[in-house]
Amino acid sequence: MTTVRTHYLHHRIDCEPMAWNAVGKALVAKAPAIEAADGLLYGIWRSQIGQPRDTLNAITVWGEAGAGQAAFMDLLGPTNSVRTQDVTAMTPTLRPLSDTPPRRQGNFAFRWFETPRQNWQEFLDLCAQAWPGFESSYDSQVIGLWKVEDVSQPDVVRSLLLTRRPDLAMWERSKIPQGEKEQAVRDALSRRYDLCSSTYVYTTTLMTAEDREDRERWT
Repeated sequence: MTTVRTHYLHHRIDCEPMAWNAVGKALVAKAPAIEAADGLLYGIWRSQIGQPRDTLNAITVWGEAGAGQAAFMDLLGPTNSVRTQDVTAMTPTLRPLSDTPPRRQGNFAFRWFETPRQNWQEFLDLCAQAWPGFESSYDSQVIGLWKVEDVSQPDVVRSLLLTRRPDLAMWERSKIPQGEKEQAVRDALSRRYDLCSSTYVYTTTLMTAEDREDRERWT
């Protein structure tokens, strides 16, 4: 199935103290308005580990390039308690294959990479090689790998990998291979890691999950 909408935006939204929940719910309420503008609210995530408590991550997807940022800003503008918003335009690579949003709660890791352009194809090949074993070994899912075009860095490919694990314990478990199958997955991911010039990760939970709400206090 091909993606109907292919123009993705990542939004980092910094809120006033203790306002992340109210802002997140206000954005969920604006999902119909996003759809009316030929967009889709792909998901909203709250901070778990690695970002400030009052930072939200959102992803939207749009039918036309350039249309989404202005439309989302218009919707976000009247939302109280938003301090700043940064937007990054992205295009899907190996995944996602459709614009169907993630719906199950879990531990979602946002990992950003900077990869020398000459290493990019091998980076993609290693992802394709490792993902099936990663998903079957750890009850986990690769949600997407998006490419960010940055004209200021023509020799570097910036990308975002979004993965889901059932919980934070499995995130730690997935770093410690057990047996040959898991070691093969880890070897491929370690090689991918070595191809990058920079990488960092933070974990989140899904505010737009349909199965359960995360009520824990993480940060």
